[in-house]
Amino acid sequence: MEEIDYLCIGHGSQDLAPYGPSAGGTATYSSLTAQTLGQRAAIVTSAGPDFDPGQFLPGIKTVSLPTAHTTVFENIYTPAGRCQYIHSVAAPLGPEAVPPDWRSPGIVHLGPIANEVDPALIYLFDSAVVGLTPQGWHRGWDAQGRVRFIPWPAAFDILPLATAVVVSQEDIRGQETWDIYRRRCRLLVITQGAAGCIVCHKSRVRHFPAPKAPEINPTGVGDIFAAAFFVRLHETDGDPWEAARFATQVAAPSVARPGLAGVPGPESE
Repeated sequence: MEEIDYLCIGHGSQDLAPYGPSAGGTATYSSLTAQTLGQRAAIVTSAGPDFDPGQFLPGIKTVSLPTAHTTVFENIYTPAGRCQYIHSVAAPLGPEAVPPDWRSPGIVHLGPIANEVDPALIYLFDSAVVGLTPQGWHRGWDAQGRVRFIPWPAAFDILPLATAVVVSQEDIRGQETWDIYRRRCRLLVITQGAAGCIVCHKSRVRHFPAPKAPEINPTGVGDIFAAAFFVRLHETDGDPWEAARFATQVAAPSVARPGLAGVPGPESE
């Protein structure tokens, strides 16, 4: 297989939105963003026979494990916050899903959306910049598919192994969980929507405001931010402040466009 620079592992999804169905999922948004930023991007995912993630990812190498169902998400935005439903889930993704030729990229992004990514995948990549967007490990759901926050038991052991962790303040609940993240992450980025992000690195904490943009739909913006952050972190040999500045500038305009239309164009390079 051809060499790759940026590998994202996680489900591509079908998103049900007010403007109509759309392809979604961290793997979709982040790989397209990485490609825009000049990376040879690839994803490892899983989808049912009714959904071909590759059709939404021109030029991005895709390994999709066959399964009975595609992961289907519904995001409902209200004045009180976001309400999520998961209607179906594709196959889990473990180390065996990653082709041997894809185990030495410069950047690896573990991007679960429905607790589908085996955290043990992190042990495959000892020479890469490994980025985590762990919100999917904190998602459980009831019989109606309503998503709720759950603890992630592997967090204590896995977080210190990552180069960087990007997580939204909306996706983490409870002081105890936040304490684990702040103590165990080498580099933690907390995204705050329109307010920008907070970067915690070693003993320093810095806030990076986001440029103002009219918000139409924020789905996928966190994934765009994370991809831009991981790419710039790699390009600068680990400068978290420049990575945060860059990612904030890249992601902010995306809220003004729905779905995959929010993925930045070549002008973001």
